[in-house]
Amino acid sequence: MHTEVLIWYYMSSSIFPGPIAPENNPPIEPQWFQPSNFQITAISYGTSTTVTTAPAFGVNNNYVIGQEVRFNIPFANGAQQLNGQQGIVIGIPGTNQVIVNINTSIGYDPFISVPLFGRTPPQISAIGDTNSGPINTTGRNNVGTTIQGSFLNISPQNPT
Repeated sequence: MHTEVLIWYYMSSSIFPGPIAPENNPPIEPQWFQPSNFQITAISYGTSTTVTTAPAFGVNNNYVIGQEVRFNIPFANGAQQLNGQQGIVIGIPGTNQVIVNINTSIGYDPFISVPLFGRTPPQISAIGDTNSGPINTTGRNNVGTTIQGSFLNISPQNPT
């Protein structure tokens, strides 16, 4: 055999053949993390933007003030000027509403909650926060990371 073929054979064959345990690559279950993605059902324009959401997997809006969010609005839903924009949650008036610091008072197309076509729903997604928590600010002292709005794994425990 040629040297190149032998090298390829040894690099492509596994030393430990067999199945890969499922816990090595568990599927991501979005309902087990908060903050979550939420479908947008209404948007109220103004100097700040109020977004009404639908529950996701039975969970109402779980954003916090200071949460950074991004809008994903398909063309069929209008409001394309808001699509892809990022903002900070500045208020939570209800369990299914957030107020974002984006000025939509001028030049925004109307939002269409139930379009005539299109399968992808409009969404608001958590993408971070304003990093307001202490993260080892005291040098060598190791304090816990307490960023408000960080993603938390809230998976149920396996019964044993």
